Amino acid sequence: MYEDQTESKIFSRMMGSVPDTVDKREGSIIYDACYPTAIEIMLLYAMCDYFFKNTFGDTAERKFLIERAKERGITAYSATYAKVNLSFTPENINIPIGSRFSYDDVNYTVTEKSDGFYYAICETAGTSGNKPVGNLVAIDYIADLQSALLTEVTVPGEDEEETEAFRKRYLDSFNSQAYGGNIADYREKVNAINGVGGVKVYPAWNGGGTVKIVFMTSEFEPPAAEFVSEVQTKIDPIPNHGEGIGIAPIGHYVTIEGAKNSAITISLNLSFDNNGNFDNHKNNIYTAIDIYFKELNKGWQHTQKAEIGNFSNNGIIVRISQIESRLLDIPGITDVQHTRLNSIEENLILSVDELAVRGEVINGS
Repeated sequence: MYEDQTESKIFSRMMGSVPDTVDKREGSIIYDACYPTAIEIMLLYAMCDYFFKNTFGDTAERKFLIERAKERGITAYSATYAKVNLSFTPENINIPIGSRFSYDDVNYTVTEKSDGFYYAICETAGTSGNKPVGNLVAIDYIADLQSALLTEVTVPGEDEEETEAFRKRYLDSFNSQAYGGNIADYREKVNAINGVGGVKVYPAWNGGGTVKIVFMTSEFEPPAAEFVSEVQTKIDPIPNHGEGIGIAPIGHYVTIEGAKNSAITISLNLSFDNNGNFDNHKNNIYTAIDIYFKELNKGWQHTQKAEIGNFSNNGIIVRISQIESRLLDIPGITDVQHTRLNSIEENLILSVDELAVRGEVINGS
């Protein structure tokens, strides 16, 4: 706003207000008095500009955005700790609660045993605890233990909420008011649960007073059955349906489900340069497709729109043009033709609760 208020302009204005009968040459008293003052005034303008920038939610820096959002009862999500499922051999071994195991650069602590399964919490907050299936190394000695395996990430860990995501959530709060179990309220409350990355809300899906909520994890994947059960208990425990014991209001019968994967078979004809072939580029091809599908899944929640007089659900649209353009960006691939998704040469629209995942990729069919 005040970028043009430089010290030279301010100094020129100050000197212009001094009568010409006064000595204004460099080195004069008035010159030496005005120039340092002009610099300080320029700094005041810069401070004013900084103040105005951080007064408004769409331009404020993170620390000031956090303060602004507090006025609407909104706070940035903190980093959370991943919860994982562990298995051990021999199967009947007793693992003490509190036992610690390492996996690459993170450690896990066993916190509970339920229905024959052991659960552990990552000691490091954030997505670093969301490890793939793999072997663990015991930090503490456990007699007769032969092997330990991380079998599943039950509740994904999340990094601290990014500034722009937080800013969008703050600005969105002015567009839809979360109140008393409306759609916006359910979206807000369920998305705030650790490990949830997207929500769709279906009001009156099975008659009056019923609500169905479908969600995906913060890794943009279908949730584990244990995680679905945990969310169900927090929102509306099954033994107390409709009683208002959880987050849901009294009289709301809420059913929680997880989004499902839809494996997509991709058939295409690829051309390569320098005698290249599919096997040479397979990993890059798979990576490009997986990145595209993850981008689609990230926006899954936003395929549901709820506005005054307008409520619609749409599935993810997988576009052939996007797949082909991304594959053509891979060095060594010169052409892509006749791309088919699930054997059909047209864009694929998934069901409303499905997430895109790569199935078989077939070249030359």
